[in-house]
Amino acid sequence: MDPKSWLRKAIGRGVKTPKRKALPDGVWIKCDGCAAIVYRNELVRNLWVCPRCDHHMKVGAAEYVALLTDEGLDLEIAADLVSVDPLKFKDSKSYKDRIKAATEKSGLRDAIVAGRASIDVSECALAVMDFGFIGGSMGSVVGEKVARTMREGLDRGIPVITVARSGGARMQEGILSLMQMAKTAAMAARLREARIPYISILTDPTTAGVMASYASLGDVIISEPGALLGFAGPRVIRDTIKQELPEGFQSSEFFLEHGMIDMIVPRTEMRTTVGRLLRHLTLESAKK
Repeated sequence: MDPKSWLRKAIGRGVKTPKRKALPDGVWIKCDGCAAIVYRNELVRNLWVCPRCDHHMKVGAAEYVALLTDEGLDLEIAADLVSVDPLKFKDSKSYKDRIKAATEKSGLRDAIVAGRASIDVSECALAVMDFGFIGGSMGSVVGEKVARTMREGLDRGIPVITVARSGGARMQEGILSLMQMAKTAAMAARLREARIPYISILTDPTTAGVMASYASLGDVIISEPGALLGFAGPRVIRDTIKQELPEGFQSSEFFLEHGMIDMIVPRTEMRTTVGRLLRHLTLESAKK
């Protein structure tokens, strides 16, 4: 008998067909790079890098701390800092409401976590941004935490590492957010004067005020593959210089080709690579 005919008769007799069990949300995830549907546990094991196309998916600050460090943050830096609303800023909603919503959603106080850590047995001061908190934007708290992380490196004589993932300066804080560019750049200069190694890791995306300040001032600048990097968007640049832009000019691969970063390192190799750099840079620093 034709299967379809049998099914129609079975339904007519009131025979119940087995129902498919609904899978919990998030078991399968669609890759933004190749559109493949990937098992979540497989992505977790591969540090959120697509096993089909090597696309590096965005991860939060906590996940990046876990994959980069040996045992997480040993002592968090400036954990009690929270953003205020000095300008009483309001667009479609108030800045206070945006901070509250971002805190509830992410569980973070602001768009960065910082502290002392060990990477491949080498001690360092580490600051990692989280794009999930208002687009990883840099306001007064982010700038202050980056500066205090660098101060920790200066005071303890240990290398400093920052992991950037940001849409730029936080417009809701106006000129106060732009001042963080100067503050963090000045601290990076003090690290260099003191011969304290500073490694900057760029992830997708790293743009605008963060890219134009401390993120581009490392002694060694590393990027993940395929990361969007740059100061302004393509349309703004095109309208400013009145020229057509080369394809992929804001990718980490383009930056490497033109000498703007030092290396591209897959996420699965990041801890080993950074650990090797820390040992080498610390040894060279001690010689000087």
